[in-house]
Amino acid sequence: MTALAGTLGILRRVCTGFAGATGFTIVAMVLVAALFAPWIATADPDQLDVMNRFAKPSLAHWLGTDHLGRDLYSRLVHGATVAMSVALTSIAMALGLGTLLGILAAYLPARLERFVLIVFDVISSFPSMVLALAIVAVFGPSTLIVVVIVAITLTPHFGRVARAQVLTLKSAPFLEAERILGASFGRIVVHHVLPNILGPLVILASMDIPVVITIEAGLSFLGLGVRPPLASWGTLIQDGYQYLSDSWVPVVVSSLALALATLGFTLFGEALRDAVDPRLRRGR
Repeated sequence: MTALAGTLGILRRVCTGFAGATGFTIVAMVLVAALFAPWIATADPDQLDVMNRFAKPSLAHWLGTDHLGRDLYSRLVHGATVAMSVALTSIAMALGLGTLLGILAAYLPARLERFVLIVFDVISSFPSMVLALAIVAVFGPSTLIVVVIVAITLTPHFGRVARAQVLTLKSAPFLEAERILGASFGRIVVHHVLPNILGPLVILASMDIPVVITIEAGLSFLGLGVRPPLASWGTLIQDGYQYLSDSWVPVVVSSLALALATLGFTLFGEALRDAVDPRLRRGR
């Protein structure tokens, strides 16, 4: 109950400002669409109806149809599922691996710590798209490849933050007391270090979601990400772009969905950071 009350209190602070409330509303809409896509969609997103291609918005097709006669609204809703699946899975992997490496780097001897930091620097030196091109050239495009690429590129991001947090915490008196009492390294990390550094990392993860959504859409637009017939927002934009002379609706609605999702998560992440940072709250 205490954790639930704390969470609700944070959400109330997030929604006190216009930007936070707007971001929370958009995030809630995207999550609802992602979770309940089979029930919210009005048609099978992969059902072809070539005789009804580029149909205008109607009661049967709320946003019209694409170049193969597929329902645009249904594909847009299922695109939210793809975007959130890739974003949450890759960020969870990067968060877990980055946190583990960051904690180890803070406790390892200086030489091994330097090696971990060099690995972080090497990974960070590759832009996501360049790394994606290299990996796809070897393994071929797939949703799993997108998840792995994003997770690898974000791991140093979380690792550096986790290391910095641990370095400021590991000399704290309560950790010294635990060590004197004979607590093992694993117990100290799991019961004391992780709970104290997880907050900033979760906030960082929420602010990285729009970045991952954009990366996934960009890779899918280039044909390096989600493979057809899955309805990624990136593939929807690409399909609409190829047939822009026939209809502008597909590219506009899919671009608006991508823009709104990234805007919503950006506003929500910034409001969440402000809500949990006591220094920022005092400055208001």
